[in-house]
Amino acid sequence: MKTTFYGQSTFEIETSGIKLLFDPFITHNPLAKHIDINSLKPDYILVSHGHGDHVADLLEIQKKSGAKVICIAEIANWLNSKGVDNVHGMNIGGGFNFDFGRVKMVVAIHSSTMPDGSPGGNPAGFVLSIGGKKLYFAGDTALTYDMKLLEDENLDWAYLPIGDNYTMGADDAIKAAAFINCKNIIGMHYDSFPVIEIDKDEVTEKFIKAGLNLKLPAVGESVEL
Repeated sequence: MKTTFYGQSTFEIETSGIKLLFDPFITHNPLAKHIDINSLKPDYILVSHGHGDHVADLLEIQKKSGAKVICIAEIANWLNSKGVDNVHGMNIGGGFNFDFGRVKMVVAIHSSTMPDGSPGGNPAGFVLSIGGKKLYFAGDTALTYDMKLLEDENLDWAYLPIGDNYTMGADDAIKAAAFINCKNIIGMHYDSFPVIEIDKDEVTEKFIKAGLNLKLPAVGESVEL
């Protein structure tokens, strides 16, 4: 199983011939200008919330790939209004068994509005049981004690925002890793805008001192999970 970083919070997970794409924001991200979205052919697209830096390429990639979109109910309704019917709506605390594995939608502390101003429902994260591993995609979130509910999930990897300002920063992400009892962390939601630029060396050192394995892949780089 591998995961590929496409900038901001956009990741692909590929296992057993199935591709899952998270929060597609590529064409408007200057750090991802070398990525051709036409080359992405996901089977599923998972959307954590409705902000533009998470859904900017959602409609185009879904149309070209035919991917099923997994998202909260309000975003599912918004997609239906845009002519997208291949959608699986969920809500916080609910889980569902897909052909690739199980997805549970969990709490994220943030806000959510669609780019056109339509309601985006509540922001969310995902816990995935896939390919014999358990993964946590936190979405955009503050540090929250609700993360303690995941400490017994035996997570193999966690995708955590570290850019600060709009989400938790590195220090709170380290606390989050302790809450969820996961030492393998993939950082996200950083560097795309000036207010979320980070010092990678400083952040990496903080994670090392905390006994954590932090991965900050380059845009387009893959990591084995």
